[in-house]
Amino acid sequence: MSKVKYYYDPDTLSYRKIEPKKSKRYRNLFLFLVGSALFGFLGLIILLNTRWVNTPKELSLEREVRNYELQYDILNRKMEQMEQVLANIEERDNNIYRLYFEANPIPEEQRRAGFGGINRYKSLEGFNNSEIIINATKRLDIIQKQMVIQSKSLDEIAKLAEEKEKLLASIPAIQPISNEDLTRMASGYGWRSDPFTKARKMHWGMDFTAPRGTPIYATGDGKVTRADNRSSGYGKHVRIDHGYGYLSLYGHMSKYNVTVGQKVKRGDLIGFVGSTGRSEAPHVHYEVFKDGERINPINFYYGSLTAEEFDNMLKLANQENQSLD
Repeated sequence: MSKVKYYYDPDTLSYRKIEPKKSKRYRNLFLFLVGSALFGFLGLIILLNTRWVNTPKELSLEREVRNYELQYDILNRKMEQMEQVLANIEERDNNIYRLYFEANPIPEEQRRAGFGGINRYKSLEGFNNSEIIINATKRLDIIQKQMVIQSKSLDEIAKLAEEKEKLLASIPAIQPISNEDLTRMASGYGWRSDPFTKARKMHWGMDFTAPRGTPIYATGDGKVTRADNRSSGYGKHVRIDHGYGYLSLYGHMSKYNVTVGQKVKRGDLIGFVGSTGRSEAPHVHYEVFKDGERINPINFYYGSLTAEEFDNMLKLANQENQSLD
């Protein structure tokens, strides 16, 4: 309730009530409304400013979020690099290593397969950035699985390489007599004239002529299974089991330099040229077996002949001349 104001009238010697003018009332009302509007506007500005200007805690949280985003970008780039490197290794593994060692390639779906069954990422749900976290975790899990698969594959390749090395060392791949000691390649694999009956007969090996006592060498790594003269026609001969289905035979020796059960390496001295058994002149009769079947030895001389020497031997081996045994 507004206060009533009075003034002293000297004419009437009494107090009279002050009656405010209407214009003053309107002015006061206007000032009140303007003041209220101004204060309201200032209050709104203050309210908005409190939203635009973050508190120290909010600023700290924002910096932390930006740091996490930066770390995620770095992690994402690293995962992309890892995926590229793995893809390159997997391509070489399937198209070079496994192909060379005759192993089946690992299917793409096996390398890229995810994880079925229970939800492995349930504990990561319910956060503001759950989708990003779950996707990153899934990618890391798949990369880890790819690395495990690739590691096992390389272990397998290492074993295959070791076996391949043994195989290559075991295959009969050189001549039983060195070129320096060789007089000539007298007869090859195929139909030849028998030196005793003159009848056309299958000759199952190759005859290398050389002076009596010339060293004879093992053509591949293996184990001596026979060193005797108890096989018809071969005289004193040696047989070496090379494994992997390969066996080599050296006939008509003058003497042995190995015993049964002895392990030999390619190039080891196993005996000396002679003319024992069914033989017309000093030479070594050489045969190669694969899985129990005789095969042409000329296909295995990649370890000791040049291309020119091999071509010359091929021509001589194909001549249907007379064999020496």
